[in-house]
Amino acid sequence: MHVQEWLETVPPLSIYLLVGVVIGLESLGIPLPGEIILVSSALLASQHGEINPVILGACATTGAIVGDSIGYAIGRKGGRPLLAWLGAKFPRHFSEGHIATAERSFQKWGMWAVFFGRFIALLRIFAGPLAGVLRMPYWKFLTANVLGGILWAGGTTAVIYYVGVVAEAWLKRFSWLGLVLAVLVGLTSLLVVKRKAAKATAAAEQEPEPANAGG
Repeated sequence: MHVQEWLETVPPLSIYLLVGVVIGLESLGIPLPGEIILVSSALLASQHGEINPVILGACATTGAIVGDSIGYAIGRKGGRPLLAWLGAKFPRHFSEGHIATAERSFQKWGMWAVFFGRFIALLRIFAGPLAGVLRMPYWKFLTANVLGGILWAGGTTAVIYYVGVVAEAWLKRFSWLGLVLAVLVGLTSLLVVKRKAAKATAAAEQEPEPANAGG
């Protein structure tokens, strides 16, 4: 069953909780499809008036910020042994190569790696725990965490919701073609931000590691 079809069978309150919990667990460091759940729920909200997009966006934002903060605390306490444990449990997501890539991004961009990490699936999982492991000052982490959480979770909800509303209106006038075009426009706006963040990460990978990374 498609995610959105399944969500249609879930009461609105449960959808709010599901979005907050799944995004929170993903931000904490557990590989879950937070973005898929959020996009599907926002589209559903545009089609069913009983789901409030403002509440949905607030739940997604809260889950993102709280989950990242818990991940930071766990990473700060667990240190590098935590990364080794995660690598054993989730080798596909926490391989040595992925950890090295994320670490280079942090060395290059600092707190902005947390902010832009919201828009990249790999860094979205890594950001909280890795910031804690690397002992990033909490005020820097919190600033980037809150701003990134609001822009990613709240912004994604708003964009997808309004794309769905426009698509619904177009669908009545231009059949399925209007829906396809509206969705493409909305997704393009999201991909622009994601591509910029991905380019920043790729540039960081090509940079030579500093002589004293811990400085």
